[in-house]
Amino acid sequence: MKRLTILLLFLSSALAFGQNKELTADESIPIPKVEFDVKGDLKITASPNSSPNDFDFLVGKWKMHNRHLDKRLADCHDWTEFDSSDVNAKILNGAADMDTYSTTRFPGLEGKLFEGLTLRLFDPKTRLWSLYWIASNTGKIDPPVVGSFNKNGVGHFFGKDTLNGKPILVVFRWDARNKERPIWSQAFSPDNGKTWEWNFFNVSERPNE
Repeated sequence: MKRLTILLLFLSSALAFGQNKELTADESIPIPKVEFDVKGDLKITASPNSSPNDFDFLVGKWKMHNRHLDKRLADCHDWTEFDSSDVNAKILNGAADMDTYSTTRFPGLEGKLFEGLTLRLFDPKTRLWSLYWIASNTGKIDPPVVGSFNKNGVGHFFGKDTLNGKPILVVFRWDARNKERPIWSQAFSPDNGKTWEWNFFNVSERPNE
């Protein structure tokens, strides 16, 4: 009986570690080097395989587990984990993708319904995706992050923004190597991409219906 209890505790710990590992930065996937043009704008070129079908794997309903850094670019090491749901659909005759993210456990807004809308647009000329985020508690469209997926199913999308009045770079990473359990993550850079701080992760799976 004692051996069985120890084995169960070991398996529980291993499963918990596996889940938490998904919600940390995957060091085997480097963030691509950021480049700027003479005007200081980001230089982003689409990968050879970039396609308007890149986000098709997201269509439908999802449940998510999230890990959110409590404070950003403040040498914070405290994280909050919570659950959410998401519904995704292709729109505009297949030229765009949109989803609605919902939770009542968003950090700082616990007990209230928080929703976020992501609009993803594919430019057939540049073959780049532009991702726009709108949060229900602000009613504003954040500056887009722009990029594409590589041939392995990992996408990086970069943009400029501000945090506490200071300019930052933002990167979204979509790891869709396992399209039945995709992982999204976000990082900020205060120094034009020299260093990055990861501050938000979520892993998705299909709900049992």
